[in-house]
Amino acid sequence: MAPHPAVQAIIDLSAGAVGGAVCVFSGQPLDTAKVKMQTFPTMYRGFVHCLVSTCKQVGLRGLYQGTSPALVANVAENSVLFMSYGFCQQVICSAAGLPREAVLSDVQKACAGSVASIFASLVLCPTELVKCRLQAMYEMEASGNIAQSQKTVWSVVKSIMKNEGPQGFFQGLTTTVAREVPGYFCLFGAYELCRTSFADYMKCEKKDIGVAPLLFSGGFAGACLWLVVFPIDCIKSRIQVMSMMNKQAGFFKTFMSVVRTEGWRALYSGLAPTMVRTFPANGALFLGYEASRTFMMEKFD
Repeated sequence: MAPHPAVQAIIDLSAGAVGGAVCVFSGQPLDTAKVKMQTFPTMYRGFVHCLVSTCKQVGLRGLYQGTSPALVANVAENSVLFMSYGFCQQVICSAAGLPREAVLSDVQKACAGSVASIFASLVLCPTELVKCRLQAMYEMEASGNIAQSQKTVWSVVKSIMKNEGPQGFFQGLTTTVAREVPGYFCLFGAYELCRTSFADYMKCEKKDIGVAPLLFSGGFAGACLWLVVFPIDCIKSRIQVMSMMNKQAGFFKTFMSVVRTEGWRALYSGLAPTMVRTFPANGALFLGYEASRTFMMEKFD
């Protein structure tokens, strides 16, 4: 018997938080390299050069700049995402006249994940903006765009409040939503499709495919997401970092400026560390989510 909807929401919220936390700890250095290369693509020859240069410039801790807001961002995003994902599945069941316990198709689950991402974007945007600015702070200072860098989360938050006001935390929100909606359709669609393929091959239930296939399914899903939305994510990072200098450009203006001045390849700066990071990070995300969710569901069964 399925738990009460309120209990189900709490389980999904908690499981999403666990998944978000393990995702950050497993992939933060490569995420830092991604943001640096997206915002300052001419400063580094590749992601290995970026990682080595960062260690030389500010030490190993430089690879973990923005970990606190990244942790808050991922825990908040994935808590809301997976809670909304469960709710959206129930809405689809109701709309299709199916019982609450019905198993949806992979495409239906992909649609539920896509809609759920809109709610997640509202909590992700402010924390991700602080994270991106912290990660690119050294480059901003070295390029002469700012006179003195802010070294802590609190100093960046105070700077945003002082110079841009509360609305400053939502710089890039439209672009974040534009990235999340197609991205999470691909993420959940690829994840469920991959798990279905493993289950069919192994002749078992999806929940019984084991840890390795689950990790691969999560990593494959993350790769599909980033291949589709990476140019949008690049523009989002530019908007969030450059708005620090009061350069208030929208998505299309920033997009055209990057293409005209730097070429199409600039939209894919940082793709290599992202693809390297996505398998362990997204594999850990879904493993943490599924394992903690199964544990809690058994407790309430």
